[in-house]
Formats: sequence, C-alpha cells, structure tokens
Amino acid sequence: MIRVFDPSREGVAVPMISRQARLVAWPGVGARQAQMNYVILEPRESNVPHRHGKSEDTIFVVEGSGIVANTDRGTVQPVQAGCIVHVPVGVGHAVTAETRMVSVGGPCPPDLEMMRLSGLPVPAE
Repeated sequence: MIRVFDPSREGVAVPMISRQARLVAWPGVGARQAQMNYVILEPRESNVPHRHGKSEDTIFVVEGSGIVANTDRGTVQPVQAGCIVHVPVGVGHAVTAETRMVSVGGPCPPDLEMMRLSGLPVPAE
C-alpha cells in the first residue's frame, strides 16, 4: 500500500531532535528499511548530539541555514536550503540552526535503539 503523509499533523514527536520534529515514515507505521523525519529547528536551536550505531543519516535542508557539527572531530560545516548532509554510520553529529531551518531525512535503516531511548514502541530487531 502506498501512503501519503501530512507531516504537519501526522507522525510522532521526537523532542531530542527538536521541539518540532516528527517521525513520519518509520517502523511504527510499517516502514522497514526507511525513516523519514520532518524537522523544524528555530534559530539557535540544536538537536542533541548523537550517533547512529547501525545507520547512515541523510538530511535534505528544505529551508533556512545552520551548521552541522562532527562531534568526534570538533569540526563544523555550514548548511543551507538545497544542501544534502550525509553522516556515515557511527559518526557523532549535531545540527544547529542559524535561521529557521526545515529539513527532511533520517537514519537508514531506521535507528531502532534511538527510538527505544525516545520511548517509542518499535519492533524487535
């Protein structure tokens, strides 16, 4: 079955990503290999520095600008609307908005451990 989601009203809130982050396509709705988050970061808002032990994280910046930090190396790179950010498996990272920043993407395969830590029901691996 093909599903179409409205991220403004569907999905599950994930505060560790941002005050306005939602998991939209994820195992809780039947996605097995993909995860798509819809995230709004307000100016100076950052997500919790984290890493995905078994997943690559890919993010498309739809609107705004900010920085992505490699927390393992202590480096930062600017990002803006139109950029695609790819974080390899196991690399520590965090995103901070300079302006209101909207992005979509997420870890693939889905990061079940992070979902568990966020209190979400997930299937067994």
